[in-house]
Amino acid sequence: MGIHRRPVTVSDADYRRLAELRYQIRRFLHFSEHAARAAGLEPKQHQLLLAIRGMPQRVPASVGGLAERLQLAHHSAVELVDRLEQGGLVMRRRSERDRRRVLVVLTPRGVAVLRELSRDHLAELRVRGPELLSALHAVLARRLANGAEGPPPGGTAAA
Repeated sequence: MGIHRRPVTVSDADYRRLAELRYQIRRFLHFSEHAARAAGLEPKQHQLLLAIRGMPQRVPASVGGLAERLQLAHHSAVELVDRLEQGGLVMRRRSERDRRRVLVVLTPRGVAVLRELSRDHLAELRVRGPELLSALHAVLARRLANGAEGPPPGGTAAA
């Protein structure tokens, strides 16, 4: 199933740690979904706005790049952009470097909606974040105690 090296055994405590981590992640996601809907958006729409604003520096938000960031099929990202464009939250524009490339940018309304949602999310993380970090730390501490070397799967080593 997984391609990453697994611990030799999975203890009852490991199951509890993983379940707690999943619970804490789900609590935050539940909050996020509720906040998005309260702002008149579907959760994926909020995620797309955040992905646009949060793209790495000097990486423009193309539909393909946004699809990758959200782990969506390209056509699903196109549909999401279409809906947000119809709602006046984003707009498409041609890249100045490569006129064949279409980029997605936030409109002033999109910026305002995302700002409010992000403020709410940061406030929630200030309250619930320590529990999430504690659960993640418990899982990672077990992994490190098992002699795992290098960064966690999908992560990068700190410089």
